[in-house]
Amino acid sequence: MIFTPYGLPESSPAYLAPTPFLDCEDGAVRSFVDRVVGPETGAIGKAIRLFYAVRDEIRYDPFCVRLEPEAFRASTVLREGRAFCVPKAVLLAAAARAAGIPSAIGLSDVVNHFTSEKLKRVMGGREVFLHHGYALLYLNGKWVKAAAVFNSELCARFGVLPTEFDGVSDAVLQEYDAEENLRMEYRRDHGFWSDLPFNRVKDEFEGYYPATFNEGGREGDKMFM
Repeated sequence: MIFTPYGLPESSPAYLAPTPFLDCEDGAVRSFVDRVVGPETGAIGKAIRLFYAVRDEIRYDPFCVRLEPEAFRASTVLREGRAFCVPKAVLLAAAARAAGIPSAIGLSDVVNHFTSEKLKRVMGGREVFLHHGYALLYLNGKWVKAAAVFNSELCARFGVLPTEFDGVSDAVLQEYDAEENLRMEYRRDHGFWSDLPFNRVKDEFEGYYPATFNEGGREGDKMFM
C-alpha cells in the first residue's frame, strides 16, 4: 500500500489496481459501473455519473459502523445499500478504478455542526468526526477530491444543499447550509492511501469512540433524526 502523508500522490499503476477493499474486479462492482456509466466515454463524465450514483443510491448511515474488514469492501457496500463516509469513499474509489480512473482514499478529521443529538450521544459527546473518508480521483492530469457522502434525501431533511461534483473542482462536504449557516469544518488531513488503511481506522476508532458507536447493527433512519 502506498501512503502519501503530505501533498498529493504521484501517478502510479497502483491507483488503478484492485485491492482487498477496492475490489474493482468484483462482478457486482463492474455491473454497477456498467449500469451507471452507460454510454459515457469521457473520464470526467464517468466520474460525475459515479459520484452521484454513490451519493444517492447508497444511503448515508453513521449508525452502521462495523469494524470488520468485510464491511468496508466496495462490493459489501453495494450489497448492503447503506454506509457511513469511509465505506462510501471506498466504493467510489473502486468504481472509478473499474471505469479506468485512477483513485485513492483520503482521510480527514471534521466537525459537523448539523449532527443530531442522538448521534452525538452515540459518539460519546465527541465533536470531531475522526477519519472522515473521501475519494481522490485523477482526472485530466490532476487529483480531485470527491466526497459522495450525504444522499440528497438526507440533505433535504436537514436543510442542507447536497454536495455537487463537476469533475474539475474538489467536491468536499458543504461548509454552509442553504441559509449560510456554518455546517462543516475540516480540522486535519491525514493523507492519502492506495487502499483503505483498515487497521489504522479500526485501531483509532476503538481508541476514540465508545464501543457502542463501533458495534453496528442499528437502523440509522430511526435514530439519526
